[in-house]
Amino acid sequence: MISPKDWEPADGITLEPNAFLAARNQCENVVITAGPGAGKTELLAQRADFLLTTGCCPYPRRVLAIAFKVDAARNIRERVRRRCGDKLSARFDSFTFHAFAKRIVDNYRVLLKGPEALNPDYALDPVKRVQHERITYDDLIRHAIHILRISSHARNSLRQTYTHVFLDEFQDATGQQYQLLKEAFLNGPTILTAVGDTKQRIMKFAGAVDEIMDMYAVDFRARSLTLYQNFRSAPVLRRMQNRMVQVMEPSAAVSMSELSGEEGSIKVWKFGSSHDEAKAVSDQIETWLNSGVMHKEIAILVRQQPHLVCAELVAELSTRDVPSRNEQSRQDLTAEPAAHFILSSIRVLAGDRSPAAYEDLMRFVTLSSPTEESALRKTRAVSRFLARWKRDMRPGGASWSDAQTWRALVANLIELVTMSAMSALSPEYQRGPRLAEIIAKTLDAFEYELKQGGGPVAALRRLSEEDAIRILTIHKCKGLEFEKVIVLGVEKELFWNKDPRENRAEFFVAISRAKHELILTSTATRQRPPEGARRWEFSRHAYDEFLNYADDSVLE
Repeated sequence: MISPKDWEPADGITLEPNAFLAARNQCENVVITAGPGAGKTELLAQRADFLLTTGCCPYPRRVLAIAFKVDAARNIRERVRRRCGDKLSARFDSFTFHAFAKRIVDNYRVLLKGPEALNPDYALDPVKRVQHERITYDDLIRHAIHILRISSHARNSLRQTYTHVFLDEFQDATGQQYQLLKEAFLNGPTILTAVGDTKQRIMKFAGAVDEIMDMYAVDFRARSLTLYQNFRSAPVLRRMQNRMVQVMEPSAAVSMSELSGEEGSIKVWKFGSSHDEAKAVSDQIETWLNSGVMHKEIAILVRQQPHLVCAELVAELSTRDVPSRNEQSRQDLTAEPAAHFILSSIRVLAGDRSPAAYEDLMRFVTLSSPTEESALRKTRAVSRFLARWKRDMRPGGASWSDAQTWRALVANLIELVTMSAMSALSPEYQRGPRLAEIIAKTLDAFEYELKQGGGPVAALRRLSEEDAIRILTIHKCKGLEFEKVIVLGVEKELFWNKDPRENRAEFFVAISRAKHELILTSTATRQRPPEGARRWEFSRHAYDEFLNYADDSVLE
């Protein structure tokens, strides 16, 4: 056990003064305003390390992080594991708001009465309600709020379980989510740390509350801190971001003299057609890949409808055998622990030579075993299983690209490691049909990619975060960072919000994902794809305000 006064950031990380102060805080609620690249996730990971290694969160109590996206919840969970190790990080829970609400509902479902009562195997649906059987995600949070209001036992159980709570990207909290937070922790002993950036508030369409961070500071009597440094982007990119900040929030801008340096690159490409755009962008991606840039460090960002706006680009990349992945449909799925386990297993059996996949698989087998002896037995059994299947599965053979064969393989492996061990991967899997749904969706996604050709290894590459160029909407890229970013379609037809502040916030999020190189594209015409939306503008107009922010000759 480390004394709090002797604690230093893990892994030699250097924190700026306010981040160091927030990480070591023991008795105050805190709200932290931090711009892009300021290290919000790292701050929370270091804070978890401080609390767990010093005993400020004493065993068996826990630390809770609440994020807005599945992959963001996974990212902070993995970072805490790297900082603290497997043993201490086992007392760190990282959920989305909906997963947190579901845990409350599952634990206290019997308190819901009358029309609100739920069957033990109730299911979640984005839009459809069936009394007692199926509820929406909004219903989930509403039910959790109701439970906490009527049951002091449920409320006190949460407060006794969690000594500290982290709130990531808090500027995007909705009124319903904030009410859940207040019912759970307001005026209780749990210490809260909220981080966010109002310049990146892009979820207003989904109900994000104006001035939510100010409301939290008042309601929870939280101390306000600001992180000033951008550790992500090179100076050339930081200057572009700062030019936007001068317009969006002048008081948060810094002098350009503080952002000196020629590292980094911004390019503005204007094309006559989306066909020319697809060719040029594909050329650039190939150049990056040939120079040693990893697929996972390249991202294509688009305001909306990536399956349509990027259709020509995806087709062009496919002709060059460059795998790409539309995160709109895959991001949340592959962030699921059960999906990660299944895809890692297939990767090992397909002979993709991925040490990380084998390590992940064996780590799961070891951690899911109650004793060292049982872990050793199960590890040997899984190793024999893998060896047998790899011997029988010949690349190019009749069963190599047969989806049913791979489904049977996964079913046999899950039977070997047991469903109870799989359900331990996430609290969301421990009640209801969630685990079975994730397994089915993962196998369906793999089968779909398998049918596209190239065999299981190519299918995995298209599903992988590691081996595919990632195509994301701006809303999906929050909290992520990449060496190379291409913002495709900086056009008024895509950034169409009537409120220019909303457009600026979205564009600011997009450009601040890049660490070293940023490319902005626009085109005079954008070909309508065969399955195009009902409203599709063929003629396009560059969003000149946004493109002009890239002009580094503008000093102030």
